[in-house]
Amino acid sequence: MDFSYPKTEKLKSKKIIDLLFTEGKSVSQYPLRLVYVKQDFEENVPLKIGVSVSKKYFKNAVDRNYFKRILRESYRLNKTLLIENIDVKYCFMFFYQTKEKLSYQEINQKTIQLFEKFVKILKEEKG
Repeated sequence: MDFSYPKTEKLKSKKIIDLLFTEGKSVSQYPLRLVYVKQDFEENVPLKIGVSVSKKYFKNAVDRNYFKRILRESYRLNKTLLIENIDVKYCFMFFYQTKEKLSYQEINQKTIQLFEKFVKILKEEKG
């Protein structure tokens, strides 16, 4: 499986990001949150993802950027959980929502749990 995070998978469209916040559904696994919406886009990738860390919790950009790097890395290593279980194109926004500075291992474990929770919800929607 491909463990890359190419430019085509990065969510950059302001229009889609706005759509995520207005119409997106959400799944949480403290301290992470995944907002998702079905969206058809031109690129030949099954999903696009953006990451966000709140300025409210981490005032220094250095800290925010550190946690964004960790979120992107844990996504990159675990994205197969999502790709193998979706059949339409999705856009995701991935949030880190706590003041606590969790370790990489904890964040990675929570990411796996979050993705499994998302897959479970998808299977329930299909029936």
